Order: sequence, then C-alpha cells, then structure tokens
Amino acid sequence: MKRLIEKGLMFGNLVRVDAPALVERYNRALEKLAGKRTALSAFHIDLSGFSPEIGDELGDDLYLNPNGCNRQFILLSTEQKSAPLLNAKFSTSRTILRRFIEENEAQLFSLTARDAVAGELENTVFELDTAAALFDIRSVTVIADTTGNHVAEAEKLAGLVTRFRTEPEGWHDDRLIAEMIALAEKTGDVTRNPIALKATRFETPDFWTAHFGGIYIFRSVAEPAALWMGDPPGALPIPAYGRASRNEIARFLDRNALVEPIVQARGTDAGAILRQKMDFILVEAAAALGLDAGSGSRRELRAVAQRLGAALPEEFRALADLLRWVEAGGNWPLISSSHPAYFYTLRAAPGPLRDLVNMLLAELSPLDVRQLFICHKELFYRLYATWPEAKKAYVADFLEREYQIDKAGARAQLFGPEPGMAEEAPVRAAAGPWGAAGKATEAAPARDPIDLVGPWGPVLRGRR
Repeated sequence: MKRLIEKGLMFGNLVRVDAPALVERYNRALEKLAGKRTALSAFHIDLSGFSPEIGDELGDDLYLNPNGCNRQFILLSTEQKSAPLLNAKFSTSRTILRRFIEENEAQLFSLTARDAVAGELENTVFELDTAAALFDIRSVTVIADTTGNHVAEAEKLAGLVTRFRTEPEGWHDDRLIAEMIALAEKTGDVTRNPIALKATRFETPDFWTAHFGGIYIFRSVAEPAALWMGDPPGALPIPAYGRASRNEIARFLDRNALVEPIVQARGTDAGAILRQKMDFILVEAAAALGLDAGSGSRRELRAVAQRLGAALPEEFRALADLLRWVEAGGNWPLISSSHPAYFYTLRAAPGPLRDLVNMLLAELSPLDVRQLFICHKELFYRLYATWPEAKKAYVADFLEREYQIDKAGARAQLFGPEPGMAEEAPVRAAAGPWGAAGKATEAAPARDPIDLVGPWGPVLRGRR
C-alpha cells in the first residue's frame, strides 16, 4: 500500500491536525464519544474525523464506528467536507456528512472556531445480527453538538427568551433573567446570531453496506431487490439475488432502467473506454501467467495479446468484437447476461442512483481497475493487496498518470455529468412497506440469457 500512499491514491486529501489547540479539541470530542484520548501531537483526519494514525495507536480502526452501524464524527473544520471517508460501512454515510456540512456551513464554521463539533449518524439500529435488520434502516438522523453543548444551550436560551417575551411576569422573573444571562455568556446573542442546525434527517431507501459480505439494497425503484455479493444472507423481505445470479441481476437493472450500454451513452468515446478495459484485462492475464508486459504500454500489451493467442480471456474477446462493431462496422456481437463480459459493457443510467449502480457494476466487473478505484475504493484496496507486483505497479502508475491529473474530467467521460443536488437526495419509497417510488409496473416476462443482450435491444437471431 506504500506505493498508493506515495502517489496520493490512498489517504489522499486528508486534513492534517498539528496545532496543540486543535489536538486538545479533538481529544475532548474523542473522550466524549468513545472515552479515549490520543497521545499523538500530529495526525490526519478524514471527513468524519477518523484518523488512520490514531486507529493504529488504539488498535481499532472502528473507534468512531462501533459495530459498524452508527458512524460517529468529529468536526474540527468545515474543510473536512472535501476529505474522503475511510472504512465506510454504508455508501450513504459520505453523502449525508457532506450535505450536512454544506447545508450548515456558516453555523459549523462559527461553532468550530471555538470548539470541536461531535456527533453521530443515528439510524436506530445498533447491532446487525441478521441481514434482515438492514431493512429497519429507513433514515439517518445527524445528531451534533460541540463538546461544550453550545447547540443545546442555544436552543435552551432561545426557549427562555421566548418565555421572557411572552409570559406576563417574564420581566419580573429574576431567576429566568439570571439563567438567560448565564447561558448567553456561553452562547452569545442567539436573537441576532441564532445557533441551530438544519438538514439533519436523511431518507436512505437505497444503499450498499459492507456487512454480510456486501449487500446492495434498492427500495425506491419500481421493482425493489437486494443484491448480495457474499454468502447467502438468509430470509429478506424483498427479492434477493446473489452475485452468481447474473441473469436475474441483469433483468433487475434492465426493468428498472438503471443501466445503459457504453456504446449508446451520449457524449462518450466508447472506443477509447473499451480499449482501456481491454488493456486492464490483458494486464490481469499477463500477471496471472507471469508474462512480461514491460511498462504496460498499448504496444507492449498488443504483444501480450499475440502471445496469449487462443488463451485470451473471454472478456477480452467479447470487448474486441464490440470494439470492431463501434469502429469498423463489424458484426453485432451477442453478449448475453451470462457472458463474463456483459457487465463490462454497461454504465449506470443518469439519475439519483447513478453512483450506487456504478458501484455495483464495478464489483461485477473487477478487472476494470479504473472504475473499481473510482466507484468502490474499499474493494479496490482489498483486491490490490492480493495482486502480483507487476499489476500493482501498472495500476498505480496508470491511476496517477491518467486519473489523478483530471479526476472530474475522467468521471464525466466515463459516467456522464454529476447528478445535481436534487438528484442526490435519497428518495423515499411510496407504495407498500418496501414499495416503489413511482407507479407500479407489470412484471416483465422472464427472458432467456440471449435476449438479455437487453439494454442493447433484443437480439433474436442466433438463438440457441
């Protein structure tokens, strides 16, 4: 992992904390949340205030995330909104924390000027004994205050001010006036500068969780489903499909209009994207067979492809056929949902679920290391640790050279424009206990794998 850290591909954009006053504020907040303190005089923190150095010191990478259920956070500065979120157990946590900071930025800027803000993403579920318990998570409430309870005391003072102004004897209540003065010394003038945090409750019908081997839950779509990547999770209240159920996953994505073929996406250089995916597949094949791919240039990788000959991976062959259709008018390739290359040919359709769907597609097409790094960093780091040294060097150099220099441009080219703020807001399902966000649709008839060239349009010729 040292190579990734040196290139800024891991622990990048963390906020450095080295001022004694900030370290002490952090310790007060940490003691309040977890009953612990750090002896470090300098460390780095992520969006939630988690520090990998303190995690090593305490021997606990979940010191701000007990049981992986209700993430706690420590804010020393609103600058943390640009930092990554490490060790995420839920895909919604980063979005919620960022929106909370952005929508309360002026208040949080004022509060963090004098104290640390500590809090929790509370979802009412404190322990996940079974996967079914995930469905009890319907919303997340952000609970936050300074270690000196400035927010709570400001609310209390505002209530006392209201009593003072509305009660007939308020002007003559010496105890009320004395209490107001004592609180005002801590909070300031709440009538002119009110301290109140807004946007603290977020609906979470759709999310990924790292628990139980990884589960994607979609409840705001017309036909809800849970997609599990690890061991079978047991009984769930909505239809569930495992990673190996490729046809069922493809039908789910198709019926809910969650994906689109890369070759049909607007404003996309499909040929360039397909070529890069093919390069990644060749790098994996060369590393697995111990072949020398040199620096990993396209010319050297073409030589690897020639050496592999009949041993070329199925994914490479199918994408090569698709590339010929895109650039040279070759025959339309039949790539069914059961084919290993199928999910490599898709990207998420525009909409509020774009990032979650791209995360799922990255997990279903792990040889595309660029998409894996962008959309599913937790899985990328886990797989990176298992790769041969040659592949590690190629991937790290590629990401530093081709992605780091223009992250926004690369994301726009691969996945389309970023969703707007309104699109990013989680959507509550409207119909039934696990119901759909829109009107119910009739279930589509089951189709065989050949027809599930689907998002490409039904291809009936060549039916087996």
